[in-house]
Amino acid sequence: MHNHTVRTHTSSENLKREDQLAWKIAEVAADPVALDDDVVEMIGNRIIDNAAVAAASIARRPAVSARAQATAHPFTPGATIFGLAADKRFSPEWAAWANGVAVRELDYHDTFLAADYSHPGDNIPPILAVAQHCGLSGEALARGIATGYEIQVDLVRGICLHEHKIDHIAHLGPAAAAGIGTALGLDTETIYQAVQQALHVTTTTRQSRKGEISSWKAYAPAFAGKMAVEAVDRVMRGEGAPSPAWEGEDGFIAYLLSGPGAEYTVPLPEKGEAKRAIMDTYTKEHSAEYQSQALIDLARRMGPAIGDLSKVKSILIETSHHTHYVIGTGANDPQKMDPNASRETLDHSIMYIFAVALEDGGWHHERSYAPERAKRPETVALWHKITTAENPEWTRRYHSHDPAEKAFGGHVIVTMEGGRIIEDQLAIADANPLGSRPFSRPDYVKKFRMLAHGVVSAGEQDRFLATVERLTSLAPEELSGLNFVVSPDKLGAPARTGIFDWR
Repeated sequence: MHNHTVRTHTSSENLKREDQLAWKIAEVAADPVALDDDVVEMIGNRIIDNAAVAAASIARRPAVSARAQATAHPFTPGATIFGLAADKRFSPEWAAWANGVAVRELDYHDTFLAADYSHPGDNIPPILAVAQHCGLSGEALARGIATGYEIQVDLVRGICLHEHKIDHIAHLGPAAAAGIGTALGLDTETIYQAVQQALHVTTTTRQSRKGEISSWKAYAPAFAGKMAVEAVDRVMRGEGAPSPAWEGEDGFIAYLLSGPGAEYTVPLPEKGEAKRAIMDTYTKEHSAEYQSQALIDLARRMGPAIGDLSKVKSILIETSHHTHYVIGTGANDPQKMDPNASRETLDHSIMYIFAVALEDGGWHHERSYAPERAKRPETVALWHKITTAENPEWTRRYHSHDPAEKAFGGHVIVTMEGGRIIEDQLAIADANPLGSRPFSRPDYVKKFRMLAHGVVSAGEQDRFLATVERLTSLAPEELSGLNFVVSPDKLGAPARTGIFDWR
């Protein structure tokens, strides 16, 4: 890896293209380096993971609405949409939109946390849609996905968006554009323009994940993927983009991040170096914000030691800056303590999550968020006894580049009514690659079968998993098999009428 310094340049400096971050990203994307075997295995795992959470969300309103929008745009050759027959094809940007929402709706797929947040699996829907539409092979698809992960992870390592209240899809858009460029075998110049265009149109605020969090939280990454497809299409036709997007004197760093005097360091693979960033990412065992994963595991462990939860006087969770200020009491969001809050808001309340995990001894992607569950009096009472606090050591470990120190958990102090103190801590979720039970292919398959149960037939599950096993040997006509089909009665209530189906 080579560390690239990125800063604002005045127009008079005339920063050369080859010195711009977008060009360096494009060079990585255009480098036809071979894929390592373990990377291919992990790409397959994440395709399975995405399908698992899409199956669980297939009938939920946001997924239904996105699918209704997409199916209003049939196209040949086109791309497939989760749940629908393989011979039904739709415009690739709209297929990416529908599938991206289905993948993201439950906040239950993979994650990478460093200087900023990310869900790199969001790269897969747009890259797969383009691969299906353009008749690419499974090998080309895998190479594109490896690039998408690589670029998003590297940007997340080097550039913090959230401190400036910029949503993390500003890293996803350029990554997906780069991944599409790799899959299509585009030249550096074309990818360079597409990456910049994607950054320019996917920069939005973090209000998507603040206050009364709505279904847009699921739509935002799908929007970035859709914009990436359109950006690549546009520049393939010879059009350009705002340049230099990151370094320009009126650009991203100067006016949306830390200002003209700021410098960022973004690591990128050297020429000929394998793209391995996907190996540093991790999926979720529990359907909740990643920073809650270890704390759910900790709640499962602490529950028996605490005993009678009605006797709890207070619970303090000492944790990182990110956890305290994003999903903890440091966010100062009253909605995070509201029994009437949306699922999306409860997903971003570690106070609620820890209380339910203590009571239930675990977490369920549907039951744990049910309105009647959130309004249970004893749950509300326990929930409102929980506070969070930033501990500098947990913050340091959160940002550490040393895998042995990396931590996303916290230290929990439970004070009982009689004065007894119960303390415990957990740094890494059990399913994390460095956790006590790291996820491997059988775990991804188990998660898929659990979430697809009652939605996708057993035979269709088997067919899908067998297709993933042959990922890099798939012929173009076989890429539609990286989808699953369900019976129409599993697709949920029809969506409300919108512009695209106006009658």
